[in-house]
Amino acid sequence: MTVGDFFSLTRPSLFLVSGGHRWSVEEYLERAARVAAQLGASAAPVINLCEQRAAFLVAYMAALLSARTTLLPSSRAAEAVAAVAAEYPGSVVVDDALVAAATADRGSELSAAPLATEVNADFVAMIGFTSGSTGVPTRHAKRWGTVAASTVHNAAALRAAIPPELSGKQPWVVGTVPSQHMYGMELTVLLPLLDGMGIHAGRPLLPEEVAAALAEVPEPRVLVSTPAHLRAIVASGVVLPKTAVVACATAPLDAELAAQVEAATGGILVEMFGSTETCILAHRRTAQERWWTPYTGVELHPESEHTRVSAPWFLQDERLLDLVERDDRGRFSLLGRSADLVDVAGKRASLGDLNQRLLRIPGVVDGVIFQPQQSRGLVRRLAAMVVAPGLTTEQLREALAPAMDPVFLPRPLLLVPSLPRTAAGKLPRATLEEALADLLSAGAAKRGVADV
Repeated sequence: MTVGDFFSLTRPSLFLVSGGHRWSVEEYLERAARVAAQLGASAAPVINLCEQRAAFLVAYMAALLSARTTLLPSSRAAEAVAAVAAEYPGSVVVDDALVAAATADRGSELSAAPLATEVNADFVAMIGFTSGSTGVPTRHAKRWGTVAASTVHNAAALRAAIPPELSGKQPWVVGTVPSQHMYGMELTVLLPLLDGMGIHAGRPLLPEEVAAALAEVPEPRVLVSTPAHLRAIVASGVVLPKTAVVACATAPLDAELAAQVEAATGGILVEMFGSTETCILAHRRTAQERWWTPYTGVELHPESEHTRVSAPWFLQDERLLDLVERDDRGRFSLLGRSADLVDVAGKRASLGDLNQRLLRIPGVVDGVIFQPQQSRGLVRRLAAMVVAPGLTTEQLREALAPAMDPVFLPRPLLLVPSLPRTAAGKLPRATLEEALADLLSAGAAKRGVADV
């Protein structure tokens, strides 16, 4: 793919909205070229630590223009960044300040540093480092051909949900997710670059901020978010501008919440399914569908403890920890994850199913049920942390009692102001374990723990 092929599907004149200013495609590419020239002629990898979405996009394109692989640490914590830098000696850190300095004087001439004119399909465009649920960093290398092919399918799935009367207009994306994580990378970086969608530079979190960001871009609007963010938006009652499509991923979403989101936005919610290893590979309209539709060419092969996945753009088959059931039309439903099944007093249950039951309780804004590694008794019971303003632990227990076997009722059950979610909306096990230990040691059992 040549650099000129970026934005080629619709070749819009506008690319990004930032602080009331609208960047043209040409302005964006010029900024990226200036950062690329600042990086010099070396092909050393770039550690992209930009927090501002506009700067992240500029730095990402600058890396492509200078044929450099982008490295994405699991966090911006000094220890995580140092570990990546040590693994890739000579790598260059790019942050918001560097991008701002390199693009400050756009009237000056560009340096003569050579820039790439095309991106080879086999080029490793990025390497992401994820901590996952175990807290152990894992490296995920992504070839340009793989992510470009996946983006074509992502764009088709989202564009198909746009009303026909708006299908000829440039869609605009507003994302509550960061660009550094794979879901955010796919829909707030690659989608605008390769499909010609516009992108809002902000990353709104509060419901009022989401509404304001959506109002700053024209129709058709595409909101890229997570179940946790969408649940908070619905609970807030904030009125949102009409939004054609809502994309959701990172955690299971139930049909009731999906329907509420569609009612609140006046659009269609498309839930995306995938993994860091595979990228997005299937979708469904959760408010109306139980079954997932895989992208054309994707094949899922159920095995005893996982699911093997193949696709024409994969170099090799990938493995999902999810267990699936297929129908005669090639669709699939999720049965849970092998690591998601828990055993308490000889009985088995799916944590995913238990969490959905918890989140359906009226008044619950957010919550998680999990099984701590350390047992406080002979039986490894489940624990829960719940965000439910206005409810007591006794009320939560009463609501949970008819929904699950007594052995799975969480003990302890803690009311908390918020959950320790990552920027991508996930809850790593190590973080949950640490938060639970801190709450218990601080005497939370005396201030709202149901432990009997």
